[in-house]
Amino acid sequence: MASILSILVLTAIALFAGAIFLWNREGSRKRAVLMLVLVAVIAANVAILSIPVGDGPAPAGQAPL
Repeated sequence: MASILSILVLTAIALFAGAIFLWNREGSRKRAVLMLVLVAVIAANVAILSIPVGDGPAPAGQAPL
């Protein structure tokens, strides 16, 4: 599960960098905004899976191998 979270974080970083690059190009702002929305969704999913709930472990730690 840790490798999946790592891939998600790397994807979010790449999408963020791409959105910054597209923001400066004329006519691509809509794509840049959609990429930033996707970065927010990925970040929320990573946070949900990695933050522990109450006294128990994080949901990612409970996933079966």
